Amino acid sequence: MPAAPVVIVLLVAIPLSIAAATGIGASDVPISEVISVIVNRLNHAGAPNVADTIVWNIRLPRVLLAAIVGAGLSLAGTIIQTLVRNPLADPFLLGISSGAGMGASAVITLGVFGAAGLWALSLGALVGSLTAAALVFGITLLQGGLTPLRLVLTGTVLSSAFSSVSSCLIFRSAEPQAAQSVLFWLLGSLSGADWSKLLLPFLAVVLAHGVAQAAAGWLDALATGVDAALSLGVPVRQLRVLLFVLQSGLVGVVVAVSGGIGFVGLVVPHMARILVGARHRSMLPVSLLLGAFLMIWVDAAARATAAPMEVPLSVVTGLVGAPVFLLLLGRRRYRFGDES
Repeated sequence: MPAAPVVIVLLVAIPLSIAAATGIGASDVPISEVISVIVNRLNHAGAPNVADTIVWNIRLPRVLLAAIVGAGLSLAGTIIQTLVRNPLADPFLLGISSGAGMGASAVITLGVFGAAGLWALSLGALVGSLTAAALVFGITLLQGGLTPLRLVLTGTVLSSAFSSVSSCLIFRSAEPQAAQSVLFWLLGSLSGADWSKLLLPFLAVVLAHGVAQAAAGWLDALATGVDAALSLGVPVRQLRVLLFVLQSGLVGVVVAVSGGIGFVGLVVPHMARILVGARHRSMLPVSLLLGAFLMIWVDAAARATAAPMEVPLSVVTGLVGAPVFLLLLGRRRYRFGDES
């Protein structure tokens, strides 16, 4: 299918979804009132009221962050699947999420970065994820280079090590709620969303998408195999370094504000390939927009399912995404790289 119609449909569906999802929660707000609040705020008109506080200060930042996180995870999933040429790869394959979990565990159990206040958890997760990325990068280079096999094995081993450190911190903590807090964070949550947390992940997604689009031709060549890419003049080693840094930075920033949300980065790139084919120039924007659209509704379901409590996002992505993905994957003509 051509990418243009899919992109247009998603560009229309996403704003409508934002308005509809903003009204969903423990206290529902009609979509007409949601739109009225947004228009009044943008025009600096109208006096604040209860609906204004709910929509503008609480729900709209969260819904927008959900869209940004979904876009970021889907884009990162597309990049990592091309980098390691593995259809099972997701943004957390290289230990970035486990490193973030280690940083978050240190904040929750030891009070690290306590001076950062409300930003402590995000800061700890970001530092942990970037530390994990640096270790994976350095160790893989020392082993002989950023080959897919070395990246996957090193990331998997270090991921287990980071998870063990997190478990040790929880086990030794004097805080009885530490395990529950860390587990809830690791399963993904946008409950801490506010306007101040939107800019950095948004810029990370825009930058990563721009760089990936600029290298779309090289990504197509790399996806067909190293020999084919080299024969076409692609600087494979430099491209792998670029993709690793791009993916690690994007995942680190996204996970820092959302926790570990599984399944999105694995499934959405495959859905984009099914819709528009495997050419990255088409697949990248579709994957990004589709991830944003899906995460908006995943977060809405997480808020509405057990209101006023909240279901961790990974629970929803797993329960909803798995059957949908299996149905799509059942199409006989779907292929990933050289696999039929």
